[in-house]
Amino acid sequence: MRILSIILLFSFLQIGAFSQNIRELKEISLQGVGFELGFQHGQELKNEIDAIITAWKNNTTKSLKRDADQVVKNFFEYAKFDKTIKDWTPDLYEEIKGIAAGAEQNFNDVFVLNLLDEFWVYLNNLNNHHCSGLGIPSQGGSPSYIAQNMDLENYTDGFQVLMKLNKTDARPEQLILTYPGLIALNGLNETGVGVCVNTLMQLNANSTGLPVAFVIRKIINSTDKAEILSFIKSVNHASGQNYIIGIKGEVYDFEASANKVVRFEPQNNNGAVYHTNHPIVNNDIKPWFEEYNPDLENDKKPWNSNSYQRLMTLESNLSSPEIQGTQLIKKTLKSKKNGVHPICRSNNNNGRGFTFATTIMHLYPETKLELVSGPPDESSFKIFSFTKIKLSNKIEQPD
Repeated sequence: MRILSIILLFSFLQIGAFSQNIRELKEISLQGVGFELGFQHGQELKNEIDAIITAWKNNTTKSLKRDADQVVKNFFEYAKFDKTIKDWTPDLYEEIKGIAAGAEQNFNDVFVLNLLDEFWVYLNNLNNHHCSGLGIPSQGGSPSYIAQNMDLENYTDGFQVLMKLNKTDARPEQLILTYPGLIALNGLNETGVGVCVNTLMQLNANSTGLPVAFVIRKIINSTDKAEILSFIKSVNHASGQNYIIGIKGEVYDFEASANKVVRFEPQNNNGAVYHTNHPIVNNDIKPWFEEYNPDLENDKKPWNSNSYQRLMTLESNLSSPEIQGTQLIKKTLKSKKNGVHPICRSNNNNGRGFTFATTIMHLYPETKLELVSGPPDESSFKIFSFTKIKLSNKIEQPD
């Protein structure tokens, strides 16, 4: 009887430890470059790509009250990104073609999945933009991190994917958060180079610039600090976007628009950076978003808006204390202290988005990825290390 009780207790504890992982995280490992890489992606996730395209079209038709196929047609009359993509990242353009071929989908239906921010810019809608990002540099040999709550539209729930790209002569091994058919939401490479992003809808955009997903992949394809910093400052950006870039022990934050790139440096004693979805230092503002111009007097800024409120939460948590380990980072990304404008958003199917996943990228001295599929207060983090053979992970015990 005693043995049976112990077995039952052990089973209960295991169920308790794992029951928090309520969302499946699809894990795929891909090889090669260009069309070959994309074709593997398309074949591996063929059913999921078909499902998310259907979900995207249903969501678009419902929210815009217009046929999604006509919306796509109209969007590509505006979006002329092909030449810039081919100039800066020709292998990624071929990768998109490969995904479409492998999944047996129309190219533009897959292409628009990879123009997430650019499509949001086209719609000119602030509602679904709730990402919260942060970065902690190494000080005196301490660990460095960048992290993010990736908030997306409600229909994407259930499509969380961790994609591993195996090392080639042209790129380091990479771990990439994404969804089926998309080349990247954010990512980290084996040398400690990572990038997290936040949409800055208010900044000027360019219909012929380089889209965000391609910028992300270009950054994590590199291992050279000078090359990365030169690229982010010189490339023609398609969308207003904040990039938190970690390069081993260093962390940089850049607000990029069509006409300028400005570094944000909060000047905290601990070196922390943090960002939500409005410009803090870049004044290249669209005329109809003038209230978000950082040059305005403080009493004229929209302090009660969602993005400003979340930024205040990040700042209050991260600007003062010495940050050791990930405990404070996780507490911050799980925060619902501000009930109206939380950092962590559950999927209530309210049409205002949710936390699709949370990523914590360990850059230095050890390089690894901690990831939660869905809101971080609903599941446990998984830890992923770089390996030569396959994805390796373990479940972290809940905080």
